[in-house]
This record gives sequence, C-alpha cells and structure tokens, in this order.
Amino acid sequence: MKIRFIIILICVSVLFSCSVNNVDNTSNNQITITQWNLINTSGGFAGVNDNFEIGDIIWVFNELTGSLTVINKNTDDMLQDGLDSGNYSYIFSENDSNLFLTVNDSIEFGLLTISEDTETFTLNQNVTLAGIAADGFIYTFEKMVIIID
Repeated sequence: MKIRFIIILICVSVLFSCSVNNVDNTSNNQITITQWNLINTSGGFAGVNDNFEIGDIIWVFNELTGSLTVINKNTDDMLQDGLDSGNYSYIFSENDSNLFLTVNDSIEFGLLTISEDTETFTLNQNVTLAGIAADGFIYTFEKMVIIID
C-alpha cells in the first residue's frame, strides 16, 4: 500500500511540479511556466474525435491554491472542448492506486493517466470513482513549457 501511495505521489509531483503560478527564479531571473494544451477529445455516445491546435484550450494547475485556470478560445459549439474559460477549484482523489480529477467539488472528470515521459496526460471519463461508463470523453493534453526572461 505504501508503494502505491509513493508512486502516485511521485506521478502527481512530476505532473504538477511546474505551473503558471509556480515561479522558478533561476540565476538568469527567468520564470518557467507550464501549460497543458488540450489537443484531442475522443469518445462520447456519438464517437467524436476533435483535434485542437496548441493554444486553443489551455489548462493551468496551481497546486498551491488548488485552482485550475482554463483559457478556452474554441468558438465552435459542435466541438467537445471540456471546460469553458474560467477559474475552478480542483482536487485529486485516489482509489486503488488510480488518480481521479474532480473540478468545483462536483464535476468528476475521471481517471487521470500521465505518460511515461510526462509530456502528456489524459482524463478518461469512462473510468470514474463511481465505476465504468461507455459514453464518456477522453481528453488528451500536451505539456508546453514557456520561459520568460
């Protein structure tokens, strides 16, 4: 049990070690910002497969305040793009060594899976704390690191 907890803790730390509100003052006085760009949404009852350009939909996690900032520039209402622009509270829940994301204390986005290289993560609404579903969406995010001088 302790090993599972340590693995989950390491995964969460790696995923959210950098965010827009995490300031890394290096000797060059640079600030490093990590943004997560929604690049694809798939699944759902109709079997959607929507691709997005980098910068269209950005999620930024602030682990210090437990807030999620979403910048959603998508104007096509036919595309499944997750959350609207705004600030949301978030929490992670653990169940059987799996991580689940919940937004605003009530919107469970599902199973969070981090890629081995930590450059992407997915949110799978087909796997939730309540059980398995067949008509949820799978959101795929890609990491973008920005360095500001």
